[in-house]
Amino acid sequence: MSEEIEKNLDAPIQEEQATKTKAKGKKNKRVVTAGQLHIQATFNNTIITVTDKNGGALAASSAGANGFRGSKKGTAYAAQIAAEKALETAKREHGLNSVDVYVSGIGLGRDSAIRAVSSTGLKIDSITDVTPIAHGGVRPKGERKP
Repeated sequence: MSEEIEKNLDAPIQEEQATKTKAKGKKNKRVVTAGQLHIQATFNNTIITVTDKNGGALAASSAGANGFRGSKKGTAYAAQIAAEKALETAKREHGLNSVDVYVSGIGLGRDSAIRAVSSTGLKIDSITDVTPIAHGGVRPKGERKP
């Protein structure tokens, strides 16, 4: 009887060792041929995010991440460099060919980031402005003031 118990105790240990010795392979990158490019252009910075059609991020970059500091982050040139870097990463790692562009914000980097897309050789399917527009808000609660 004691032999059976010893055998049962040894079994889980052998299984754990077998799972630990499995070689971890290189993580497979998804191939995404069509995606979305989200440009958030503020006065202080420009953030570029490349996503798949469902919104899962593939690559991202910003003017600040590319070495621009202070007021230089809000310039059109900084936005162009950030867009080129994010798009090159997406092309190289995921095989991106065409994008739908979504622009948000009123910063200087709006146009130059879109121009950078065409310079990288990607096909632009559509350009959409998704900047939120203020409308005065809802009516405040309470009595109306005369």
